[in-house]
Amino acid sequence: MTVRGLAVLAIIGLATADPSLLFGQEVTGVRPLLVVERDKLPSLLPSGTHLLVETAAIEQFLHALDGMPPDWAPVYGQGHHDPGHDDRLFALNRERDAKRVGKPALQWLVTFLWSGVLSGYDPKTGGFSVALGPKFNPTGWGVVRFKPENLPSNLTAIPNPSLRETLRRKFEKGQRIEIDIAMTGRLIPEESLVYDFSHEEEGRGLIMPVVRIERVDCLLLR
Repeated sequence: MTVRGLAVLAIIGLATADPSLLFGQEVTGVRPLLVVERDKLPSLLPSGTHLLVETAAIEQFLHALDGMPPDWAPVYGQGHHDPGHDDRLFALNRERDAKRVGKPALQWLVTFLWSGVLSGYDPKTGGFSVALGPKFNPTGWGVVRFKPENLPSNLTAIPNPSLRETLRRKFEKGQRIEIDIAMTGRLIPEESLVYDFSHEEEGRGLIMPVVRIERVDCLLLR
């Protein structure tokens, strides 16, 4: 698992939270660290949730929102320094925003993954602070990078006692401990999808679904 664009969130948690986070409440930053078989992940999520991890599922989601991928080449033109580049990109976003209004997929409850790394241990809570960053998902539409809104300002992962000791020993030896962060929520209607271009790959389209987060789960996927 690769962590790109790592954004470190320093964590100080004061209490553990119930694993079943109720929707509509403020998203808590103190979460249990769950050990889950990858194919069992859907069973942890609320009924009707669309799991957007595999390429096919992400592309189906984009198709339900916007029908077809854009023709990136004419929009890109000669690149970021092309005088008309920004105007064409702005027009693409405005056009697609207008056509997307009222689409049922805007109301879908979706779950996507970000990458996490345990970055510190707090003996008071028995939990680990988490540094996290986005995953970049290559698709036939372009690279998809989910953009979360309403994330807790701090995130702490609390393992069960036996796992805690194993992780502490690894952490004290300087070993890198990677986890996955499952984020669940709905698109923000007025923003929903943002079309842009990758700054790392010339001419490569970038799509950012903007999701208001209602639930966060810290996972060790097996």
